[in-house]
Amino acid sequence: MKIIFDEKHFSIKEVAEILGISTTSVNNYVKAGKLRATKIASSWHIKETDIKAYLDKNSNTDKPGKDE
Repeated sequence: MKIIFDEKHFSIKEVAEILGISTTSVNNYVKAGKLRATKIASSWHIKETDIKAYLDKNSNTDKPGKDE
């Protein structure tokens, strides 16, 4: 994790670990526009706020489950 302009930025690998998915999936989400990322030098970085926005948008906690 890096702090850039007072915001936490995470690498693709770190985001994959946070979300419990592969780095390939994170890269695919970035390419598809599902997850915002910024290229800094030769590496992609994702702001903490963008990770939270992705999780909020893709959260299914407010959807009824099979048992309800």
